[in-house]
Amino acid sequence: MTHHHRSGVAGASGAVTLDRAGPSEVAAAPVVTATIPVGSESDAVAVSPLTGDVYVTNFKDGTVSVISGRTNMVTATVPVGTSPVGVAVSPLTGAVYVTNFKDRTVSVISGQTRMVTATVPVGTSPVGVAVSPLTSDVYVTNFKDGTVSVISGQTRMVTATIPVGTSPDGVAVSPLTGAVYVANVGVAAVSVISG
Repeated sequence: MTHHHRSGVAGASGAVTLDRAGPSEVAAAPVVTATIPVGSESDAVAVSPLTGDVYVTNFKDGTVSVISGRTNMVTATVPVGTSPVGVAVSPLTGAVYVTNFKDRTVSVISGQTRMVTATVPVGTSPVGVAVSPLTSDVYVTNFKDGTVSVISGQTRMVTATIPVGTSPDGVAVSPLTGAVYVANVGVAAVSVISG
């Protein structure tokens, strides 16, 4: 373990600095470093923890733009279903899951080939999507049905359809417990599903 010692010397700005081995304590203000053109009506974004690639859903175009996290350049445009909304990347497999609002499907994109490898039927008006980092199961909120579809990350088939509140939208999975949290717009409540 490396220990850093304070130099105790304040610069002209009054900021305290660390010795040469340590990082500066003064962080620069966040700024926009790039603006990357993608498809029409970009809706959601997810970053692969395995490759650093960025996936953006383009609602009007029915596509997903793939951006290299290293170069900030679009490296692929993947056709998916009609009106893609949500996107999530499996931290275990790198598979990308995209909800297609009007098609009632989820497109599965290979993180390696950047091609759709499966199309999974789900409920009416799928919007939110999250992948369990513990099991690779995928949770999809079906806005008009008031349900959550559970897709197996291995078989890419729906293994359960769970009734939740009215108009479920956002969804997240706890990386510690596997519990799934679903925001229900229509009832101002969160449903908790055991993972």
